[in-house]
Amino acid sequence: MKFHDRIDAGRQLAKKCISFRGKDNTIVCGLPRGGVPLAWEVAHFCHLPLDIIVPRKIGAPGHEEYAIGAVTESGDSVLDEEIIAHMNISQEYIQHKIVLESEEAKRRLRIYRQDFPPRDLKDKTVLIVDDGIATGYTMQAAILTARGEHARRIIVAVPVASRESLSDLLPLSDEVIVVFVPETLGSVGAFYDDFSQTSDAEVIELMNKR
Repeated sequence: MKFHDRIDAGRQLAKKCISFRGKDNTIVCGLPRGGVPLAWEVAHFCHLPLDIIVPRKIGAPGHEEYAIGAVTESGDSVLDEEIIAHMNISQEYIQHKIVLESEEAKRRLRIYRQDFPPRDLKDKTVLIVDDGIATGYTMQAAILTARGEHARRIIVAVPVASRESLSDLLPLSDEVIVVFVPETLGSVGAFYDDFSQTSDAEVIELMNKR
């Protein structure tokens, strides 16, 4: 199975989320940047408000694309201690990246949300949407954020996810909605015909349309 682009994936995912349509105290939160176009489609279809949560991946030294964990906007972290030990990554490096990436997360949150009122997840059902899940670290960090802001229920909603990440996310969330679970994932982008990068400007535009 392949999605044409993020809009197509978002529309297919939205249909899976129809049980939340028009529900009180329910909000959709996209993960920037790639998850926001899908979150907008889900929010629009389900007549729900849209917001964002901004976790940041922590990459391995010299291999930034290889995730070893993620960090929340407040600096809480999700780390793969087994990989960190195997790669002999120092705690100094980890702590440096936690500070650096949490500051970047806060900066992006300010840019994307502009002058909107503070995010309010307290006592709400929160649908956390991304464009796909490979390792699941950033989604785990987003769940930490929602839990920390006293969300009542947390629903993970994605078009495609690896079996391994789902087994990690199921105990952390109240429900997981996924359109397609392949036998092997490889990369999320392999399940899109068009996986071109979402820009900051697109995120801001969608936030202004919410």
